[in-house]
Amino acid sequence: MPYITTKDNVEIFFRDLGTGKPVVLIHGWPLTGDSWDKTANFLAENGLRVITYDRRGFGRSGQPWQGYDYNTFAGDLNALIETLDLRGTTLVGFSMGGGEVARYLSRYGSSRVSGAVLVSAVTPYLYKTDDNPDGVDPKVFEDIEQQIRKDRFEFFKALAGKFYGRSTLSHTVSAGVLEDFEAMARTGTTRSILAAAHAWSSTDFREDLKGITIPVRVIHGTSDSTVPIDAAGRRAAKLLPNATLTEYDGEPHGLTVTAADRLNAELLQFIGGSPEPITNPHLA
Repeated sequence: MPYITTKDNVEIFFRDLGTGKPVVLIHGWPLTGDSWDKTANFLAENGLRVITYDRRGFGRSGQPWQGYDYNTFAGDLNALIETLDLRGTTLVGFSMGGGEVARYLSRYGSSRVSGAVLVSAVTPYLYKTDDNPDGVDPKVFEDIEQQIRKDRFEFFKALAGKFYGRSTLSHTVSAGVLEDFEAMARTGTTRSILAAAHAWSSTDFREDLKGITIPVRVIHGTSDSTVPIDAAGRRAAKLLPNATLTEYDGEPHGLTVTAADRLNAELLQFIGGSPEPITNPHLA
């Protein structure tokens, strides 16, 4: 299996699909790169080179005790980009993955990056403080930590439905999608799950965003109860110098699944690619 090794000797698992202009898809918490499977396949079939990877502490990547902060996460992304010698890249960050996009561009610049997309992202700053009164009450994150420490499996089972806006009356996704969510969440250790949650809930990306001048597409669901659009997507679009906001009316946090077809079409339009899917003549 393909791995790159970071400066602190952590192995990062990645997948490299297709050929053409490169796109790096960065997953959310508590998932893995496999959560991008439908989008990765679509973009690769439409003439793009698509790279997904498992964040340290999750999936098939190494699970060190330390290194669950955004400077380190951005360093891991930089190691991937440099090792694969990617140029003219589009970075797409979902949920906490949006933080990697912001911190990477702030620390390493955009010489290898042509554009970025923030999907349901945690940027610019979720934590409610005196200078961030529109943020989320810190008690919400304290409750999350307590529930994970008590029974993380039960917590993720409940989170899966909220993540995709699924309820008794609204089956936005199948039972299989919920099971897949839980399976990916189980790959993390208690340490990586808690430390990563602390990072995405408390890291301030406001200054990072202000310095990003490349084109950025911000995509957020109006019914996102996990990362509310008022605290995240709408504010991020205002801070970014060169951003366009697309609001997905009624969509939950996990719109990568619930609105996959719309999202995939928008990503392809933003990034550019072949107008027709690449098909295998033997399967036609």
